[in-house]
Amino acid sequence: MKTYEMIYVLDASLADEAKEAFAKKFEDIITSKGGKVVSVDKWGVKKLAYPINYKTDGDYNVMTFEADGTAVKEIERISDLSTEVLRRMITVKA
Repeated sequence: MKTYEMIYVLDASLADEAKEAFAKKFEDIITSKGGKVVSVDKWGVKKLAYPINYKTDGDYNVMTFEADGTAVKEIERISDLSTEVLRRMITVKA
């Protein structure tokens, strides 16, 4: 298994419960595929560099996890279908 780092930006207008639900959803995907969440770092609401879907603020989060490629593909699929996720980037941590 490789170590990955995912940075994702949620819509800042979401309720705190909805933001926690997204974090839990991503963690559940990783653990269901046999991976392990190493750390979750919440950066909070920050100004976006440019508007995304007419939004100017986003809630930034960083998650480090160990998993295989199937978990990464599933997270990408789920985040692409969710309108609440403005942006996400997954990289292999060296």
